[in-house]
Amino acid sequence: MSTEFKPIKEGKVRQVYDIGDSLVIVATDRISAFDNILQNKITDKGAVLTKMSRFWFDYTKDIVPNHMISTDVADMPEFFQTEEFKGKSMKCKKLTMIPVECIVRGFITGSGWESYKKSKTVCGIPLPDGLMESDKLPQPIYTPTTKADLGDHDEHITFEQSVEILDEIFPGKGADYAAAIRDYTIKLYEKCAGYALTKNIIIADTKFEFGLDENGNVVLGDEMLTPDSSRFWPLEGYKPGQPQPSFDKQYVRDFLKKNPQGGSLLPEDVVEKTAAKYREAYELLTGESFMQ
Repeated sequence: MSTEFKPIKEGKVRQVYDIGDSLVIVATDRISAFDNILQNKITDKGAVLTKMSRFWFDYTKDIVPNHMISTDVADMPEFFQTEEFKGKSMKCKKLTMIPVECIVRGFITGSGWESYKKSKTVCGIPLPDGLMESDKLPQPIYTPTTKADLGDHDEHITFEQSVEILDEIFPGKGADYAAAIRDYTIKLYEKCAGYALTKNIIIADTKFEFGLDENGNVVLGDEMLTPDSSRFWPLEGYKPGQPQPSFDKQYVRDFLKKNPQGGSLLPEDVVEKTAAKYREAYELLTGESFMQ
């Protein structure tokens, strides 16, 4: 009889299980937008997030170590060796997570575009005059946020504020850790965005999360460059001055903006199109069939 495990933490999309010397992180088919969990589930979404993170973790391990151990449920306790968990689960190293979300923007869109229209800045960073919506920025910019609890909103902070936050938690180490996660964020984005362009996909922006291992080394954790954490645009037809079609949950965000009274239940066609977008993003970026 297998041991039964219960999540020690549950986020908007993920469940985290403690299995002793490591963790199992399960990506569910839930979807969130504007910090709310929607009623619908997106078919195959959890598997797409897990497979895509695995691809990127392997691709970037030369830049920074990551927390992935295995995505094969055979390497996990018997409890996880069922269809419910297969394809959606990742066995990971335990880390002390750094409470800063590391956001990098290579193009101006979303809240960054709204801020630029008002002040010619994004998160306090001055940008050149004359930029249009969806323009490529002169160089990627790092715009960290706080890591809010479930139900709360992340807040934009400056790099200097990230140093202060981390110095309170890791006395005397805040500046070093803040600089390390900033530099890793930019390096990861530049390498992966360059690769994505060879697959005719623009990575407009994304976020990373980091933690510390038992020796105090910075390790990449959470998910990586998935449709949940990134904006993916098709290179074909890219045209600044307007919003871009996307391979991510922007389709859901756009629907909710146009239908603010619609509650948290999506129409079936929105669910199906979103699921198809997630699978397409995986196949284009990795060159692998999702179903293999």
